[in-house]
Amino acid sequence: MAAVQMSGLQAAQSCAVERCNLATEKARCRLARAPCSLSSSSSSSLSRGGWLSGARLIKSESSTRLCSPVAAAASLGDVEGDEASSMEWLSPTTSNPMEEWLRKGDEREGDAWREECGVVAIFGDPEASRLCYLSLHALQHRGQEGAGIVTANEHTLHAVTGMGLVSEVFDESKLKKLPGSSAIGHVRYATAGASVLKNVQPFVAGYRFGSLAVAHNGNLVNYSELRAKLEEVGSIFNTSSDTEVILHLIAISKKRPFMARLIDACEQLEGAYSLVFLSEDKVVAVRDPHGFRPLVMGRKSNGAYVFASETCALDLIEAEYVREVQPGEMVVIDKNEGYSSSCLMTKVQRKACIFEHIYFALPNSVVFGRSVYDSRYAYGRILAETAPVPCDVVIAVPDSGVVAALGYAKQAGVPFQQGLIRSHYVGRTFIEPSQKIRDFGVKLKLAPVAHVLKGKRVVVIDDSIVRGTTSIKIVRLLKEAGATEVHMRIASPPITGSCYYGVDTPSKEELISYRLNVEDTRKVLGADSLAFLPLERLRGMLGDEAPTFCDACFSGAYAVPPRDLTKFKEETLKPVQIVDEGFEGKIEATPEETNAAEEEAAAAVA
Repeated sequence: MAAVQMSGLQAAQSCAVERCNLATEKARCRLARAPCSLSSSSSSSLSRGGWLSGARLIKSESSTRLCSPVAAAASLGDVEGDEASSMEWLSPTTSNPMEEWLRKGDEREGDAWREECGVVAIFGDPEASRLCYLSLHALQHRGQEGAGIVTANEHTLHAVTGMGLVSEVFDESKLKKLPGSSAIGHVRYATAGASVLKNVQPFVAGYRFGSLAVAHNGNLVNYSELRAKLEEVGSIFNTSSDTEVILHLIAISKKRPFMARLIDACEQLEGAYSLVFLSEDKVVAVRDPHGFRPLVMGRKSNGAYVFASETCALDLIEAEYVREVQPGEMVVIDKNEGYSSSCLMTKVQRKACIFEHIYFALPNSVVFGRSVYDSRYAYGRILAETAPVPCDVVIAVPDSGVVAALGYAKQAGVPFQQGLIRSHYVGRTFIEPSQKIRDFGVKLKLAPVAHVLKGKRVVVIDDSIVRGTTSIKIVRLLKEAGATEVHMRIASPPITGSCYYGVDTPSKEELISYRLNVEDTRKVLGADSLAFLPLERLRGMLGDEAPTFCDACFSGAYAVPPRDLTKFKEETLKPVQIVDEGFEGKIEATPEETNAAEEEAAAAVA
């Protein structure tokens, strides 16, 4: 049995609710960090094959925070007597065909598609943990719910994970606990599995051939099926994340050596996965055959290898961009054997996610071989060509609409100005004064500039419309600030379908463009006009590469059929009794495991 040593607990700012129902869990996620009201300690042993993540039932000193159901109910807006004021914004027109649905959906957090996740891997640098930390900072826009880093030092994997932003999870004392010249890291937004600490990656596992860590960006469409089969043969799951099935598949594989087991596991996966693995002596980067999610490779001047979800992470740590990890490719950097690359599976048509260029990636990144900035600028110019309107000023919904707005303004010959100022210091808040301050949540994040808007015909550019709830409030903010006309231009086609490849999206019934045509959507928003980027023009801009991009959320043409249409629900799992507030520790290979790995390697060479 691998020895597991825990060195103290991450002071992650999150509260865990024991045996909570789904409603309370959702409420918990909205609460500001509650003060600690209970401390407990527990001690047990980790059996071989147990998976080490944020949740621990092993040798540790745990601190559990309990949230008041009363406070949770208040955070959800259940304030008696304020129903009329809280629903006032729902009727921008006298006849709103979405009103009943919007009443049910107003309390959902946000109206944008959520970023997926970001992964990083470093090999061959003595400052691996710090480089990983900086790279995760650069990828923070891809996930703000949790972060983790695992490093390899001799025969030991060291891990620190926690809830919150990268800067909240890590400090100098935490990084000192992450020695070694190889590391992988992860920033998370929940796409499969609830937003709880036990689902924070990287996941670390000890099994009979040593220790292994993995970080995953994507979503497996056959997750429920794989999990059910594994549970039937005795696998015990500690998380509700689809990433955990990958570790189980590797552990039970009969193939030899390790790389054959990894390939065997990946051949059973369906959907989107950009993966980085860390063992005691190697880093492995793998991308699914369709290449849904991005993954790039870079080199530092000292020869260290870097893998990351976006090139902006390479730029920050001064690593030179080398190339993309190709769809279906497995790149291995081994301490003894150096660099190698192989094709995992039969080549299929690439289906890179077009929404990386519309919304997810930073404008200064190169994703799928294309400049994100150039793509968004072109979207704006196309909108000005296909949906012109007399106007005095062009503004953007910051930040993802800015570059498209610049392109629109240039093509239309109209000045671009900052009509909405975004606050970068807003976190989650439940101190909403019974919504007597109308559009409170939007006003916290976006402030209209009356001097720019007053008496003007305004074109406002946004990257997309999902449910429409935020767009309604933005239109009203602009008009209340003095805009005489508000014309909305959307730098993507209408979203009519959910994504099953690593993006947290609503069901299609919740998508306003699935339920309403453009004119009815305009009426709901209260805008003077509304236009989307035509799908045929988007494909035309991509040229010969258009068939290699996935636009299923617009077209319904899914490259991999989404069999798990109702993604695995957290509430179907048995409740976890104890959830620690972070994982700091290390997993050491036993002499028996080291000998087994050496014998396996010798047998493979022979």
